[in-house]
Amino acid sequence: MLRNFWYACHRSAEIGNQPTRLRMLGHDFVLWRDGGGRVVALDDRCPHRGASLSQGTCSGGHIVCPYHGWAFDAGGACVRIPANTGDARIPRKALVRSYPTEERHGWVWLFVGDLPEAERPPIPPLPEYGRPGWKAIHGDFLWHAHYTRVVENGMDIAHAPFVHSRSFGNPARPEVADYVVEPHPWGASASVELVAPPPGGLWSLVLPKERPPVKTRVAFYMPCCTRLDLDLGGMKMIVFSSNIPIDEEHTLTRWIMLRDFFTGAWADGNARKRTHRIFLEDQPIVEAQRPRAVPLDMSREVHAKSDAIPLVFRKLRRECLVERGWGLRWDEPEAAAPAQLVAIRA
Repeated sequence: MLRNFWYACHRSAEIGNQPTRLRMLGHDFVLWRDGGGRVVALDDRCPHRGASLSQGTCSGGHIVCPYHGWAFDAGGACVRIPANTGDARIPRKALVRSYPTEERHGWVWLFVGDLPEAERPPIPPLPEYGRPGWKAIHGDFLWHAHYTRVVENGMDIAHAPFVHSRSFGNPARPEVADYVVEPHPWGASASVELVAPPPGGLWSLVLPKERPPVKTRVAFYMPCCTRLDLDLGGMKMIVFSSNIPIDEEHTLTRWIMLRDFFTGAWADGNARKRTHRIFLEDQPIVEAQRPRAVPLDMSREVHAKSDAIPLVFRKLRRECLVERGWGLRWDEPEAAAPAQLVAIRA
C-alpha cells in the first residue's frame, strides 16, 4: 500500500454531522461534517485510552469520545476534558492525527501522506461527472483480493473474450491489435478497437446484429483508480473505479458508471445490474491469483505484448515503493501519541 496519494474513501452523500467509521489501508479513520459542512477525517482512536471515536458523538464542531467525554476539534486537538477541575491543563499529547479531505465526483477523497499540498499528486479527473447529457450511477463491490490485482484487472484488455464471454467479450475474436500507451501524470491510457459479440437483452433493441468495432479506452491513475471508456457507435459509456485497499487481503471497489444514452431513471436498474455482473465475472479469477499482490520483480511473471499498459502500472508502483520510499505502514506505539506514517521499502 502507498502513501502520498488521494483515496476516494466514501460516498459524499453518506457523510453527515455524526461520526462514520472508515476502514482503509489497514487503518481505522473517523469521518464527519463540521458546522460548515466540510468533511473532517481523524484517526479513529482516542489518545487517552484508545477508545473508538466513531462510537462517540459530534457537537459544536467537535467529536466527543464515548469513554470519558474528551472532545477534539477538526484539527485533532483536544479542547475539553470533562474530568478536569481547577487549573488542570489539557496534555500537549492529547492529539489525534487529522487528514486533508476533498469532495469530487460524489466521493470524499482523503489524503494519506506527508507531502506539502503543492507537491501532492492530483485527484484523478472525471470531467464528464455532473456534465449535462451524462447520467451517473454509483455502486460498490467487495473483493477478497489485493488491490493491485484488482487495479490490473481493470485495465487488462486481453481477458474480456474469456472472462466476459457471456456479457461483452467475444471469444471468437480474442486478438488485441498493437496499441500505443499514452502516459499522463501518475498514470497512462491506451485505446484499441474490439470486436463485440452480437447484442443481447436490452441492447438488441438498439444495436445491429452486425456491429462495428467497439472503440475502447482503458486508463489508470495511481495508486488505485481505473477508467474504461466504451464507444458503442454513437452511445458512450464510462466506468470509473476507485479500488480501495481495506487491508492486504481485501479491496473495496467504489465505481461510477456514466452513460450519455438512456439517461432516464428507468434504465438505472439495468445499468447497475450489468455493471455488477461484470465484477461478478471477474471475481473468481482475481481472487484466485497468486501471489496475491502484483510482484515487484518484473521477471516473476511472464508478459505478452498486450500487457503493455499493466506493465506501466507495475513500473510506477515500483518507483513509488522502491525509489520514492512511499510504502505505507502504521506505527502505533503504546504511548498516547497520534499514529505516525512511516516509509518502508518493499
